[in-house]
Amino acid sequence: MILGACAPPSIQTRPLARLRLPRWRRWAVPLLVALFCVAFLGAPAHAAQPGVVQVSADPYTAENAPTGMHATEVEPDTFAWGSTLVTSFQVGRVFNGGATDIGVSTSTDGGVSWREAFLPGTSREAMRPGPFFSVSDPSVAYDARHHTWIISWLGAHFSGGGIVDVLVSRSTDGGLTWDDPVVVAATGVFYDKNWTACDNTPSSPFYGHCYTEFDNASAGDLELMSTSADGGMSWGAPTPTADNARGLGGQPVVQPNGRVVVPYEGLSGTSGIRAFTSDDGGETWNASVRISTRSSHRVAGVRTSPLPSAEINRDGTVYVVWQDNRFEPGGAANDIVLSTSSDGLNWSAPSRIPIDPVGGNVDHFIPGLAVDRSSAGGNTLLALTYYFDRDPACAGPGCELFVGSTSSLDNGRTWSDPEVLAGPMRLDWLVPTTQGVMVGDYISTSFLAGQQRVLPAFAVGFEPSGTAEFDEPMFSAIEKLRGGVNPMVDDPVLFHATAQSELDTPPLTTF
Repeated sequence: MILGACAPPSIQTRPLARLRLPRWRRWAVPLLVALFCVAFLGAPAHAAQPGVVQVSADPYTAENAPTGMHATEVEPDTFAWGSTLVTSFQVGRVFNGGATDIGVSTSTDGGVSWREAFLPGTSREAMRPGPFFSVSDPSVAYDARHHTWIISWLGAHFSGGGIVDVLVSRSTDGGLTWDDPVVVAATGVFYDKNWTACDNTPSSPFYGHCYTEFDNASAGDLELMSTSADGGMSWGAPTPTADNARGLGGQPVVQPNGRVVVPYEGLSGTSGIRAFTSDDGGETWNASVRISTRSSHRVAGVRTSPLPSAEINRDGTVYVVWQDNRFEPGGAANDIVLSTSSDGLNWSAPSRIPIDPVGGNVDHFIPGLAVDRSSAGGNTLLALTYYFDRDPACAGPGCELFVGSTSSLDNGRTWSDPEVLAGPMRLDWLVPTTQGVMVGDYISTSFLAGQQRVLPAFAVGFEPSGTAEFDEPMFSAIEKLRGGVNPMVDDPVLFHATAQSELDTPPLTTF
């Protein structure tokens, strides 16, 4: 349930796009009149009351940043520590890869108000310019030992990639201001799909180590890891796994004993969703294991891939979700499926999260999983944000997407009825890329620990007005966890791929 006494009932009962809220300043007046409370006060964006709120907008134009497509913001990650939440995202998407800038929105009061910023040293067209043609793939982490927020990201030297570096930006004042970038890896190759996490358990032998995953697309998507022990100020050499694993989209999580577990997407359906580990603080990385084979329905016109979303609870159980069509008749739609592990080596068979009935003709994709790190065992709290459409066979600019959410209070045994957070949004309202229109290769959801509340981040497309080409800003919401009676469906693990080629199709290069 979306919270807020000042929020209009319609926000809870009808899709956000039907409210026609395309820009910050268009929200303020009608909400002041109707609700007698302020929803937005301009930049930085402020939400005086909880609810679905816009947290950022692309400030660039074709005149001052002609390479990007404006106004667009896509592909958010989030991380919460205490009452502070930082979300970061691409700003001004470039058609053939990356964006004009990396945006940041920070809330220090649990999502009630937001402050917007942009990283320094990014693209040549950014307001705080750097050396890169375009920038991409922000991932947010917090290092509790060094009291440092870290955002890792990619910097492309040329149009379309070619040479792409991995960098991090650091903040030591609670995510409000950001230092010049630090190089993680810059060796003249095409690095892709980075992700960063830190060991925040004081009793861990590697407390304060941070780990960044990325792959070398110039070497067949060779999975690599780099480690920092000084709050992200310096990083070790890129290190492969013992079996030279290949894939992309790895999301490291750290167990209380210091073991790092990195689920990632393998290069084919048969290699599947996989994971590798480290037990020595990132000095070496063990051979990968298979979590599950995978098969994914192709979402027509939309850029998606079965990239995993991974989280961890207090006792070290690792949770991984991805989009998968194995349980649907004929494989005609995607569900979101879940697998868990206590050690990163042995994984449960994937189970279907019961968002909609099997055969209900609803396609679910691009999941962002949250797990409350203060919860454990049978009382582990889970929340899931995702995109969906109600016609998996639809193909064309008029097809519609929605943002949905569901949650569990009992370690995924039961799930709440799904809630619509935003939509419908037409495909032709969304920014195009070489691989379909884009809301993000990934999205994210984070818990406010101990509060049974979560904050997701997601892009919403609106019908452009006037001479504008796009209107796709970034949104969030404070959501109260809801219990449910929909049991986790432990169906037989059967694939419905229409052909072996569907299992063997390599994942997208996701710069």
